[in-house]
Amino acid sequence: MIQAHIRPLLGAAQKVAWAALLFTLPVTSFPYFPPAMGGDALVRPLAVYPLILLAALAVLPALFTRPVSRTVLTLLPFVLIASVSSLASLLRGIEPALGISVEARVLRGMITLAIGCAFYVTIAIIPRTRQDLEFSLRWIYAGGLVALLWGSLQAVSIFFSSQTLFAFLEKAQTYISIRPLRPDRISGLTYEPHWFAEQIILLLLPWTLAAALNGYSVYRWRWRWLTVEWLIVGWCVLLLPFTYSRAGLLNLAILVFLSVIFFRPSRNNRLPNGAKTKSAARRLAGWGKRRLVEAVVVLGLVLLPIYLIGDRNPFFARIWGYWKQPQASLSGYLSYLGFDARLVYGQAAFNTYLAYPVLGVGLGNYAFYFEEMLPYRPIAEVPEVLHMVTPEPGRDRLITSKNLYLRLLAETGIVGATAYLAFVIAHVGCAVYLWLSTDRRWQYWGTASLCGLLAFALSAMTFDSFVIPNTWVVFGLICAATRVMMQPLSLHGETE
Repeated sequence: MIQAHIRPLLGAAQKVAWAALLFTLPVTSFPYFPPAMGGDALVRPLAVYPLILLAALAVLPALFTRPVSRTVLTLLPFVLIASVSSLASLLRGIEPALGISVEARVLRGMITLAIGCAFYVTIAIIPRTRQDLEFSLRWIYAGGLVALLWGSLQAVSIFFSSQTLFAFLEKAQTYISIRPLRPDRISGLTYEPHWFAEQIILLLLPWTLAAALNGYSVYRWRWRWLTVEWLIVGWCVLLLPFTYSRAGLLNLAILVFLSVIFFRPSRNNRLPNGAKTKSAARRLAGWGKRRLVEAVVVLGLVLLPIYLIGDRNPFFARIWGYWKQPQASLSGYLSYLGFDARLVYGQAAFNTYLAYPVLGVGLGNYAFYFEEMLPYRPIAEVPEVLHMVTPEPGRDRLITSKNLYLRLLAETGIVGATAYLAFVIAHVGCAVYLWLSTDRRWQYWGTASLCGLLAFALSAMTFDSFVIPNTWVVFGLICAATRVMMQPLSLHGETE
């Protein structure tokens, strides 16, 4: 009798915690974190709080009472390899750097990986029906809309040079993030502008862009072809240039261009029976040309606000201003844009991999090898790197590779990188399986999954964090959608 009363309460608590987790995803550097939960780290997702509650209410019971998806299990080899690599690094006698020991660094690396895995497993397990998946998207959109609104207010303060509005936003931001706002770039609810750009690319655009391309919506409201997802896509395209994130805007352009070419469904893509090969080839070529023209037009619409807004920022405008100079070159262009530091970080990470190719140096330990693995070039030419290798009172942040691919090679070796690649490939297979469905609603999830994987592949070149939940949301929803689709129709919780 008591269980009959408690069960509905637990179900309601789980639903509230699930909505809270998805709604709070945009807050990634929440100031109010106890030291035991990483209170001195840069990445402090607010969603960790509802994640802990969900782990107790739903995830742990499900792991012990229901079969675990094979796709989820593909993450286990990487976790084991990363753990072995990290524990082995404790035997190397690595000297502390900036007062941080290798033990503390390894512990933090393992905790961040554990939190990331917890996000993934939770998101992969909780949705059990198609309605649960749509419910999840609505709450992701709700949190994203709050982030877009907050970022829009920051953009207004920049566009109109409003000191009063900026002062208000700067004060309010201290309750959301550990880093103050910048007067020339927007950062939404995140730590810095680049994080906000990557958040839009990974957390919002894959699902909304796929919905716009497929004519799909998780909301009932629709005015002709216009849906809530179309509005979110337009808002993202107009707002993202105010981050002045070079990598983020490049990823936006590539994601939109390739999505229109490859992921927009064709209405009359089947040839009539008995069509000749030459006729089929001619029609296919015509389809390809039309699709390319459409993609170029859409790309132009995306690039227009980037140019108009970017021209207001002298540093950002260097992207197209450089080529007006004589003796322009590609290497000089990258240096002119300030990519020298990232190239140095990447080269040092790759040199670390070459020195420890099998299992790498352990999670987080790339920082201890950074100076030793620097490429042979004058560091004085790269002020950012020079600053990182120069001891300075009060500076206790260790360097990272800023590239997930190179971080995997440097810190887990070829064995760990291969295991992680297998995990990604498993989700590519799930995405293709959804995309090839004859049901248009599951085709949407396939398109969104492929867009999400493309966004991940692009973003991974400029971020390397395991604890920021954006990537885990993409993988988790792909796994959840595939599992729900493969269930018998009677278990979908719907009638057809």
